[in-house]
Amino acid sequence: MTRFDVPEMSCGHCSATITKAIGTVDAGASVECDLATHTVTVAKASLSDEALVATLKAAGYAASPVR
Repeated sequence: MTRFDVPEMSCGHCSATITKAIGTVDAGASVECDLATHTVTVAKASLSDEALVATLKAAGYAASPVR
């Protein structure tokens, strides 16, 4: 499970876009978006953190892993 800081995520549309983007490249991933903390948690992902960050960037959202 990996958490990402996504500071520009601010609404339901943002979380839906992020969930769809990750699901498109990794159908087995489980995605949870927390609008209050601007974090995205991805579990069961087969992609690397770097690939997930690239996917979020392609969807229009800057992201960084939370360590």
